[in-house]
Amino acid sequence: MSLFQAVVLGLVQGLTEFLPISSTAHLLIVPAVLGWPDPGSGFSAAIQLGTLVAVFVYFASDMRRLFIAAIDSLRHRNLRHSSDSVMAWSIIPGTLPVGILGLLFKDQIDTDVRSLEVVAVALIALALALLLAERLGKQTRGLQQLGFWHIQIIGFCQALALIPGASRSGSTIMGGLFLGMRRADAARFSFILGLPAIGASGLFKLGELIQSGVSEQEIIALAVGILVAAVSGYLSIGLLLRFLERRGTHVFAIYRILLGLGIAASFGL
Repeated sequence: MSLFQAVVLGLVQGLTEFLPISSTAHLLIVPAVLGWPDPGSGFSAAIQLGTLVAVFVYFASDMRRLFIAAIDSLRHRNLRHSSDSVMAWSIIPGTLPVGILGLLFKDQIDTDVRSLEVVAVALIALALALLLAERLGKQTRGLQQLGFWHIQIIGFCQALALIPGASRSGSTIMGGLFLGMRRADAARFSFILGLPAIGASGLFKLGELIQSGVSEQEIIALAVGILVAAVSGYLSIGLLLRFLERRGTHVFAIYRILLGLGIAASFGL
């Protein structure tokens, strides 16, 4: 992979990771359109470390608040000491579905489902689910009103992201909307809930890439991609939150449907 390709893919990753349009799908589509080889699931997962940094920086105050609440709950010997402590201690079990299913179906995720056919179907299917969630969701619940089981339901929705084209942010925002969350709050929680999954997946795939004997040039390209993803990801978080405060996810759902139909038509699927 050249440095130019790494910059382009890092930009794609950063801009699409937090939008409910699937970064994995775009990391498959863009190389296919440009005639580049598939960067592979390893590169796609490792480059997410850049967006992980973006979330930590953007939500530093939220992360600090949750960490303090978790420590405070241990001091009081009550994990449900506050709404923040409930959320903090619910994130780990909320991450288990995507972690367990990711390990069980690792081979299929790396090979069988990395196809444009799967991406096209997933893009359209989740778009329809998002539109339904927008219609049925009451959008009255905030972050502080999330209980343990609310978080677990959203965690199961996050596991849909294992399917290329489904979108981790899209599936978790959809879950939040179905549970009555306000759009911006659903997005904020989507980013926070994804931290363990993104971090574990990215570090695991990075280790695999290093063990496979990548060249120095490839390591540099990956580092550049991660850096670009971090900067563009930070910018896209703010843009999305401001957008969702004023408008819904309808424009993203329509984009997903058009993109899915476009892939099917362009590649004769």
